[in-house]
Amino acid sequence: MGKLSALTVRSAKAGRHADGDGLYLLVKPTGARSWLLRVQYDGKRRDVGLGSVDTGTRRPDDDPTNDVPILERRVLSLAEAREKAAVLRRLAKAGRDVIAERDKDRKTSRTFKQAAEAYQKAMFGTWTTKHSKAFLSSLTEHVFPKIGSTRVDQIGPGDMRDVLSPIWTTIPEMAGKLRQRIAGVLNYSHSEGWRSSEAPLGALSFMLGARPGGGNHPAMPYADVPAFVQQLRGESESVGRLALMFLIFTAARSGEVRKTRWSHIDLKARVWNRPAEIMKGRNARPHSVTLNDQAIAVLKRMEALKVAGDDPLVFPNAKGAALSDMTLSKIMRDKKSTFVPHGFRSSFRDWAAEKMPSIPDAVAEAALAHVVPDKVVAAYKRTTFLDLRRQLLDAWGAFADSKSVTSKVGQDG
Repeated sequence: MGKLSALTVRSAKAGRHADGDGLYLLVKPTGARSWLLRVQYDGKRRDVGLGSVDTGTRRPDDDPTNDVPILERRVLSLAEAREKAAVLRRLAKAGRDVIAERDKDRKTSRTFKQAAEAYQKAMFGTWTTKHSKAFLSSLTEHVFPKIGSTRVDQIGPGDMRDVLSPIWTTIPEMAGKLRQRIAGVLNYSHSEGWRSSEAPLGALSFMLGARPGGGNHPAMPYADVPAFVQQLRGESESVGRLALMFLIFTAARSGEVRKTRWSHIDLKARVWNRPAEIMKGRNARPHSVTLNDQAIAVLKRMEALKVAGDDPLVFPNAKGAALSDMTLSKIMRDKKSTFVPHGFRSSFRDWAAEKMPSIPDAVAEAALAHVVPDKVVAAYKRTTFLDLRRQLLDAWGAFADSKSVTSKVGQDG
């Protein structure tokens, strides 16, 4: 039985007042009141602050703080202080660091808006000013009104669906960007320890269904990609068709494929080392792509057709210069396709979210050369991160080159 009562907690004068079992009420000369727990940990005495004192009466049944776990509560009644102290004492006896345990849940206490702002600051110097402003502006308009005040560790696929569903079919390009930006915030939160998992994109895709092609980059549904690849294989070989197949197998941008040179390719290591000058954006950085069997096969075919010269292009036109962007687009138009080469990146991303749930979302983002915070990479260790990217792209190559042909290839789904 404790020594303190609700009355003494409210009326106690300045000083330290013991309740028993290491729990104390601290009253400052200003009248401010707080709780402190004294425990033994690792052979040493530790004083652990529990929070401030709630001197009010019992909370009403509809008070939302009733559902907050005891270790997360920062304003405590006498009964709550005793409960929290008892939990921490048990943890101390089990050899756990009570301060770390007390703060573990505190670290998750970030709202989505706070996490988004922290993510934006973390990417300073990596994003362009235009992208940084557009990132926060789009979230302010579409996301913050619905989940801005929700803690990131409480956001699930249903919350993301509720944000995106109103614009999923009406503004598909913006919906796609928002899905990526929300996922970026949640993945960053995961790397910071504010939530226990990454963005639930697989479950989200199931809830929303296929996103229609929108804006400048209509995307082929990933289920139709194998049939399209088989069509390419069944036609007469050309540099353009081989380049388009390489683009599909690597989920690369058209410009990266058309501008790449043999010095960028390491067939032995099965890596495509893309220099900054062929990457997108003013602040582009070099990026390496793992090469699957299908991409290697394309490269070996092009190696047999390799033209002479000092570091020639891998996919040159008849004059040895880079293919035009229209060359790849025309191949698709000739098939009466409403999709574009760049859309295969979205096809890959949707496939990764729905069919490879064991691969972290950040790995798929890195495979697309999207900026991923270094803390996320560090969370998986750099070697593992590259291994996971190779595993993902190997699976994508096998899927895209499979014989499971579907109908309606080239038609807008």
